[in-house]
Amino acid sequence: MSQYKPSGHGVVVAIDGPSGSGKSSTSRGVAADLGLRYLDTGAQYRALTWWMIEHGVDVDDAAAIASASLWPRLESGTDPEAPTITVDGRRVDAEIRGQAVTDAVSRVAGVQTVRNRLIELQREYIRAALAEGPGVVAEGRDIAAVVWPVADTKIYLTADQAVRAARRGAENGGADLIKTQADLARRDAEDALTTRPLDAAPGAVVVDGTHLSLADVIARIVEIATEAVRS
Repeated sequence: MSQYKPSGHGVVVAIDGPSGSGKSSTSRGVAADLGLRYLDTGAQYRALTWWMIEHGVDVDDAAAIASASLWPRLESGTDPEAPTITVDGRRVDAEIRGQAVTDAVSRVAGVQTVRNRLIELQREYIRAALAEGPGVVAEGRDIAAVVWPVADTKIYLTADQAVRAARRGAENGGADLIKTQADLARRDAEDALTTRPLDAAPGAVVVDGTHLSLADVIARIVEIATEAVRS
């Protein structure tokens, strides 16, 4: 573990980037190395989407999504070694990775009522991490620009689309590469309506992982975050 000792207050490391860029694995590794909590904001959007599908909410009806988004109770476990996501007390870590959720999550996330609720929930988790411990690594699409613009370290993690597709396909058990690449392009386009998936936030350091191993990316971000605290 890195000798990472914030002076006087907790810290927030914000890691944004497009789908398939390796944010989750990277963020968990960075959080574990630095002794910070880990917040997967994308899992919250996926969990809410899963709940709507399970309860028959029309995910093409923005008004229905907005109304239903206030009902379920979401909880994120922030241990980087074993993060969890629950909906109304039920663990749904595996369920939220299904194709139905993947296909619908951008539409649900694009409804402003959903975004308002989850952004505030994410801020609550960040505040708790700052109050109770050394801080948190929060990852998503717009952490540095919207959720926590005063983050101590802002990272924009990216990679070539072909590499992102290959990695996502491997995660999904060798899924068809062409279909996976098309899915990523669709997600990028849909996400761009409400977030900045292909755009770094002001002040963010761009880390391109196209030709780097996961360990190399983690080490680079740990170095950036440690330097930010020391400066």
